[in-house]
Amino acid sequence: MPINLIVLVASLLITWLVFNWTTEVIKASVKTAFIIIVIVMALQITLGISPQQLWDQILSFPKIIQELLNR
Repeated sequence: MPINLIVLVASLLITWLVFNWTTEVIKASVKTAFIIIVIVMALQITLGISPQQLWDQILSFPKIIQELLNR
């Protein structure tokens, strides 16, 4: 087998693996984003919690955990 054919097969295999990995990452990201959107919309519709209130609470979460651990 010539070396060029081996390099071609190896590069095709690597390209296929990277493509599959990329599509899996994109699918997982889209699924996660959709779930987050559904949760935020449900909180806003049912409880009247705005996305800004939720974001503020998420940002203060490390401080809350630290205060709980210091007790």
